[in-house]
Amino acid sequence: MQLVKIDPRLLKENPDRTRQSPSSPQADALMLATIQVVGLVQPPVVESEKNGGNGYIIDAGHRRVRLAIAAGIEEIDVLVEEASNDNGAMRSMVENIAREPLNPVDQWRGIERLIDLEWTEDTIAIALALPVRQIKKLRLLAKLLPAMLDQISLGDMPNEQQLRTIAAAGIEEQGEVWKANKPKKGDTAQWWSIANALTKKRMYAKDASFGDDLAAAYGIEWVEDLFAPADQDSRYTTNVEAFLGAQHEWMTNNLPKKGSIVEVNNYGQPTLPKKAEQVYGKPQKSDHAAMYLDRDGKVKTVHYRLPEAKKPKGNDAAPAAAGNEADEEPIVGSKPRPDVTQNGLDMIGDYRTDALHEALGRAPVEDDMLMALLVLAFAGLNVRVDSGAGGTFYADARFKRHAASLLDQDGKLAFDIDTLRVTARAVLIDVLSCRRNASNSGVISRVAGEAIGADAFLPNMGTEDFLACLSRQSLEASCGDTSVHPRARVRETRAALVDHFKEGYFVHPAALFAPDPKELAELIKHGEVADDDDRASHEPPDASANDLTADADTRLRDDQMPNTVEDEASGDEATAYGIAAE
Repeated sequence: MQLVKIDPRLLKENPDRTRQSPSSPQADALMLATIQVVGLVQPPVVESEKNGGNGYIIDAGHRRVRLAIAAGIEEIDVLVEEASNDNGAMRSMVENIAREPLNPVDQWRGIERLIDLEWTEDTIAIALALPVRQIKKLRLLAKLLPAMLDQISLGDMPNEQQLRTIAAAGIEEQGEVWKANKPKKGDTAQWWSIANALTKKRMYAKDASFGDDLAAAYGIEWVEDLFAPADQDSRYTTNVEAFLGAQHEWMTNNLPKKGSIVEVNNYGQPTLPKKAEQVYGKPQKSDHAAMYLDRDGKVKTVHYRLPEAKKPKGNDAAPAAAGNEADEEPIVGSKPRPDVTQNGLDMIGDYRTDALHEALGRAPVEDDMLMALLVLAFAGLNVRVDSGAGGTFYADARFKRHAASLLDQDGKLAFDIDTLRVTARAVLIDVLSCRRNASNSGVISRVAGEAIGADAFLPNMGTEDFLACLSRQSLEASCGDTSVHPRARVRETRAALVDHFKEGYFVHPAALFAPDPKELAELIKHGEVADDDDRASHEPPDASANDLTADADTRLRDDQMPNTVEDEASGDEATAYGIAAE
């Protein structure tokens, strides 16, 4: 084998190369950027042209040669091998099949090596055509326990949320949790369990009222959350005590006139003085201010009003005192007050719901846990589904049976991924429906069907029962890709198509799952409006939303094909088109 320099434009492509499919534009952009920064790292392999030619044919590295030309390189190194009998076909096959991409651990080690060689994260990102944030994420592996890195190098990688949580913990903490959750040989690690065990309360800089001076005084060091959106202040600290201490000092230094710092109750609400009435509108000068910290550590202020003290008038004081003594006597036969009143239970329900929604929106949740929670959600008492699988299902029927399959004897979630998949499929089968009755899920079911390729599971519609539902024009259009020619009579055309499709396969375009573009656009538009208004998830839909749903359902019913063709002469009643495959 000989290393020579040559103009890449003089190299000829090998017609027997294994990789014939074009590479993706993203992969080409990555290699082109790398070549422009560091050149060709691995020389292409070529062999001398046969039949007396004096040129070279590429055995391995067609893409490298093509992108080197695109980068404007005038001369590259190539490895010249002896000509093979198979025109390099076997070498090309082995070169493409035996290749294995770098796992994340090796990528991180390579990045750290470049950092040691005084490459910056920006220059590495340019050379590898990767975002700088991706380089930073890979560098988080430096904060992981070596035993975890060994597991990751086997291809068992935690997701980004889990990686962030684990990397934020100390090595000693990671070691203790890993010891308790270390997988058996050949098994994958339960990263969600490891991440949950290492999850710490985060206090965010965006919620801090204090400035850098108090942060430094309390020893608060902000950590950048690399997984948060780039346009947000994602700095946080896990030093909760220091954060709350700085917030308290800020409140002390910034108390308004007639202001005080109050504690909060078990529900996160401020504890106001007895008989104080909270002011929800514009406060008056005589009103008081109460400052407190909510569950996220944010400084909150509420205003309250104290009742005016009533002064006793003359001799009325003594009777009043006597009356007070009478009031203090116990009431015989009164019912004991419950620990929590009905109003209190309602408040607890509100607090729990808000906390649950906040946890679902912010807490780290594994993909399999999300799937399990979706199954549980359909078993709620507030759920009713008019199912296309037959009947109307409530929470105390079929969906409870689905949920029960994911619970252990203690009522806690305990499942394996195979059981979860089966249960999730069963729930989706019970919920999604395209039937033209009360169980119709509308455009949502068609979006779902298109996403999972349900078109491939549609039955052969080239039957007498279905073709009898088509008009003359639709039947004749269905003959287009077949050897059947339209006949003078509709009945004869239909019989010929039925006979043709006995051994074939026919699907009418109206049965395909691809949703109507207008309905899909309205669905997307409706979702965008909901995103713009956070209250949409907490308030009932307004009249316009109901009208939108009603209009979509009306169009869905109007777009259905005719039910039957009662007369051979009624072929102009509708227009439809068919597809057929031998």
